[in-house]
Amino acid sequence: MFAVDIVEKEVRELVRRDAVDPARDGAPAVARLVDRVLADYNTRVERSSLPRISDLAEVRKTVIDRVAGYGPLQTLMDDAEVEEIWINGPGRVFCARRGRHILTNVALDDGEIRDLIERMLRTSGRRLDLSSPFVDAVLLDGSRLHVVIPDITREHWSVNIRKFILRANRLEELVRLGALDQRTAAFLQAAVRAGLNLVVSGGTQTGKTTLLNCLAAEIPPTERVVTCEEVFELQISLPDVVSMQTRQTNLEGRGEIDLRRLIVEALRMRPDRIIVGEVRQREALDLLVALNSGLPGMTSIHANSAHEAVAKLTTLPLLAGENVTHAFVVPTVAACVDLVVHLARRAGHRFVVQVLGLTGRIEGDRIETTSLFERSEGRLRWTGQQPPQRARFAAADISLSELLT
Repeated sequence: MFAVDIVEKEVRELVRRDAVDPARDGAPAVARLVDRVLADYNTRVERSSLPRISDLAEVRKTVIDRVAGYGPLQTLMDDAEVEEIWINGPGRVFCARRGRHILTNVALDDGEIRDLIERMLRTSGRRLDLSSPFVDAVLLDGSRLHVVIPDITREHWSVNIRKFILRANRLEELVRLGALDQRTAAFLQAAVRAGLNLVVSGGTQTGKTTLLNCLAAEIPPTERVVTCEEVFELQISLPDVVSMQTRQTNLEGRGEIDLRRLIVEALRMRPDRIIVGEVRQREALDLLVALNSGLPGMTSIHANSAHEAVAKLTTLPLLAGENVTHAFVVPTVAACVDLVVHLARRAGHRFVVQVLGLTGRIEGDRIETTSLFERSEGRLRWTGQQPPQRARFAAADISLSELLT
């Protein structure tokens, strides 16, 4: 047995004896136990056949990572440049660093992968078994975990850990990062304060949640905000915020709470504004109904362009049932959604490529839109078109001429 394994075993015995909970008490509490064990180990090694420790700092970190962290994955979790980690099977651990995916040298066998996932799910209240082979959960640091097990996958467990790296809390910080320019940021800030309904669109890992956080930060502090998400990702620093997330079924197949239910319940909580983390399916109908009642809101959606996001918003509500028709959905989207902000990612850099306005008018079965800001030659430029809902800007005492010229 190696020295690191002996130290780990003794630390785990102390954890049980002293009733230390690594998830609750954190790495500092475990580190104190490791230091105690190492001090005692170094004393004993001089008068026994115990293997010597050549690198004390490395053993210390390894044991802390195994007991209080995620073992071999902890180094990747601590690396600020790593955005996502995924496991395809033993010896196939990848990560995304600066937008590029890399095969790492982390080696895990099937048993170690299962132990890690069990540890990650312990504090989430979510389960993973043959009856529920998918799980979506949030780790203690805010990272999002997604796991699929056989026989849905061919042979091995498939694991994705999307780290929550919030590089910006306000629109001004996105300007400094080059994601958008000052004029576009000022316009979006004014749109939020005026109570316009915004949709953030883009592909995977384009920064939709970060932009949604930054937009939410511009909501006036006097407003009551209710958020609905599959799992908690939004971090909104406002005085009056209620955050809700979905819940999967229990072992008896009962107790599921989906996004549709959360949106309905949110309307009973006296919100001044509602934020739905992302719409993917039939919950889009409930969000449209909420926005159609005069309640301002925001959401995000996966789409390849701002125009495709609008088209998708007119299609997803149809999944709610045969009684929901295109004739109802199209005018509702036209009346409820004011702006679509589209994001893209190239070479690891995320930025706004277009701000699209919905005029509220319909031509045939198509919603009339106008492009307000477009990225050209590496810069966002105002197209000269006027945004929708100018009366709301005026009511909020916001001068569009000063913002856009």
